[in-house]
Amino acid sequence: MKAEYDFSNARKNPYSNRLKKQITINIDSETIDYFKAQSQDSGIPYQTLINLYLSDCVKNKRKLNLSWN
Repeated sequence: MKAEYDFSNARKNPYSNRLKKQITINIDSETIDYFKAQSQDSGIPYQTLINLYLSDCVKNKRKLNLSWN
């Protein structure tokens, strides 16, 4: 690194806690097809739509409600 760079007044990125993390997840083909169809209608990439949906669940603190018959 060059000596003329001065990071003494640098600050942490305020958006660093919002960075995305790549993971591997198994999702049913039917679910992916649904989001891909939504993607074509909205013009938003399907992976972004899935992320938006999951983020909305977190924001609204939605709880999973399963009932097994």
